[in-house]
Amino acid sequence: MTHEEEEEMLHDMSKLQDQVQQMSLSRKLIEAMINGMESKIKGMEAKMDDLMIDLKTDLKRDMAYLKTDMADLKTDLTNSLQEILTNGERVVKETHEANKRNVNHDFIDSNVGSKTHHIPKIDMRKFDGKDLATWILQMEQFFDLNNVQNTQKTRIATL
Repeated sequence: MTHEEEEEMLHDMSKLQDQVQQMSLSRKLIEAMINGMESKIKGMEAKMDDLMIDLKTDLKRDMAYLKTDMADLKTDLTNSLQEILTNGERVVKETHEANKRNVNHDFIDSNVGSKTHHIPKIDMRKFDGKDLATWILQMEQFFDLNNVQNTQKTRIATL
């Protein structure tokens, strides 16, 4: 081997060593980047776990509040319904007494062809304990359509 070939070979070896060093540095850099990404992913997973715990805690708290609110609403609605029914019973008693006094007049009026005060035959929805406001609205519409007198409304509804 000649001196020039040796130098050329040394030069080629030097280039190869530089390339090996660059590849080694690149590999270390890539490993460092991967480790950094893994660390970030673990941090994000930990944050997500914390968020899930917070979310579950908030959800349990909100559900407890909702249950309490629903129980309060049920109590308020029950009390309102009892008050309405209690007031309705008073109205029925009052109108019943008034109707007793007018029975003879109604009978006489009906015999002479005048207008009588009778309870119309009806087919209406029973109150099932749900959606009181809608039921009351439907009953009011029914009473309006059938020209039911105010003194008869509570009586008919309780039947």
